[in-house]
Amino acid sequence: MNAPAALLRDSSLSGSIGAGQDPCTAQQSIVELEPDESVEVVILLGQCASVGKARDLIEQYRHEDLDQVLADVTQHWDTLLGAVQVKTPDRAMDIMLNGWLLYQTVACRMWARSAFYQASGAYGFRDQLQDGMSMTFRRPDMTRAHILRAASRQFVEGDVQHWWLPHTGQGVRTHISDDRVWLAYATATYIETPGDVSILDEKIAFIEGPLLAADQHDAYFHPTESDESATLFEHCARGSDQCLELTGENGLPLMGTGDWNDGMNRVGEGGQGESVWLGWLLIRTINLFSPMAQIRDEDERVQNWVTHASKVREAIEEKAWDGEWYRRANFDDGSWLGSKDNDECRIDSIVQSWAVLSEAGEPERAAKAMASVEQYLIQPESKLALLFTPPFDKTSHDPGYIKGYPPGLRENGGQYSHAAMWAILAYTKLGDGNKASDLFNLLNPINHALNAEDTERYKVEPYVVAADVYSVAPHTGRGGWTWYTGSAGWMYRAGMEGILGIHREGKELTIQPCIPSDWPGFEASVKIDKTEYFISVKQVGDQTQLLKKKNTLERADRSGVRAVVDGMDIQITKNIVRVPLDGGAHRLNIHLSNKIKSVVKIQSD
Repeated sequence: MNAPAALLRDSSLSGSIGAGQDPCTAQQSIVELEPDESVEVVILLGQCASVGKARDLIEQYRHEDLDQVLADVTQHWDTLLGAVQVKTPDRAMDIMLNGWLLYQTVACRMWARSAFYQASGAYGFRDQLQDGMSMTFRRPDMTRAHILRAASRQFVEGDVQHWWLPHTGQGVRTHISDDRVWLAYATATYIETPGDVSILDEKIAFIEGPLLAADQHDAYFHPTESDESATLFEHCARGSDQCLELTGENGLPLMGTGDWNDGMNRVGEGGQGESVWLGWLLIRTINLFSPMAQIRDEDERVQNWVTHASKVREAIEEKAWDGEWYRRANFDDGSWLGSKDNDECRIDSIVQSWAVLSEAGEPERAAKAMASVEQYLIQPESKLALLFTPPFDKTSHDPGYIKGYPPGLRENGGQYSHAAMWAILAYTKLGDGNKASDLFNLLNPINHALNAEDTERYKVEPYVVAADVYSVAPHTGRGGWTWYTGSAGWMYRAGMEGILGIHREGKELTIQPCIPSDWPGFEASVKIDKTEYFISVKQVGDQTQLLKKKNTLERADRSGVRAVVDGMDIQITKNIVRVPLDGGAHRLNIHLSNKIKSVVKIQSD
């Protein structure tokens, strides 16, 4: 890279291409410049199905106004990514929220579904459902279309293809346990944003294929389209119904061959192991989706779901609390994973975050669990937020292929960024803007390449999120798998919805900031359809007293929220500012008067 051949010689390049060569392209154009002369060189990159079509495309663009083509592309992305633009005291946060995070989500995850580290082009059932939730603000049509696409990959029994190839429909059927839950979760989240209840009435066919044997992890095949079709509501409900059936002897959801963490594919392969994390997700999904069933007079289903959710919550609190945090899961033999009694994987991040995000964890325990996340998993000096610790290495209990990764890499005890974004959202749910902001800054890829030394350590692109960051020497702080990661969409939501508190609920825009105590405020411009708001948030009050202390949770009293729209005060309910999406242009000024409500010291037992 320091001495490119195309610049150091005037002879033509070799023109060689082929498998096994460097994954890059070198283009050469030789020009001679007179003094003060300039030349514009245009390089056209494209892809076509045949040489003939490629030549036609080249000929087309030879006659195009390329400046206008570039302007059109720029306008497209400005429109797509510019629905919300923010200006905060944190410039690195602004850069990510104002474009890069959604660009990564749309271009790589939703459209290409391919990157250097994963090039299949397949849809992952849970993957793009989560990605789509970050698009509900600006492009709810994209979210809607994918929810229906995903529902079409559900088997009549209620389970789904864990991933599939869109051109053929071939994919894999598994015993992975969380996929079916995300369909209802994503649907409820989508409906909350644009208020589009009509999506529940869309009819989609199921698919059919051979059932898996109890001891069979997965099967790759081409399913057939079933003669049976049902509404999207029924697709979601059927998946939820099946979850109720797949309950273990402790009252927790069965782990199957993996929940969110596919690498834990042997924790519950025998059909007995249970997932605590999936219990939290199921509870939250039932709470979000039950109102959809109530308006359809599905009273029996609602009763079954709500009763089951209550039992799962009781089971988690009775069986899975470990004293300072929640256990992660149990193996087929009943032994616990993610417990203080374990030598490896003693504490896992996601089950603590979802104790908060589910809104079901006992409040004091949930707060204590997040304090344990900070104490044991967040490493400010290394700029890491670990998935769990210690990594798997020599444990006699085989958790699955996750143990095949070297300790500290990828899911095996490194930073798995997807999970870390949930921790940001959990801190905002607890009202702790300091810890949420600190963690966002720690995870922001820009902050991993602020100087030459950091850049050499990180080694990957600083403008997109890396799925993982290594946590073990000599590779501590090295970025792993970039671009193709669902953490980009979740980071966008953590920053925009969690910290800045900007959200849409039907025909209203809501703002409920959870910003750090040392911010004077922030500004935002929001464009939704024909409505535009220019928002200014000012924070005043006892800022200096809201100290950032390890193992504390600081809750700010936001009873002093005042909002003024176009010079008129508006009423505030539950500290949430609500303004209508009425097609007009408005100026919204919000004043946050913070006072310490409580500072809770979390001590180890």
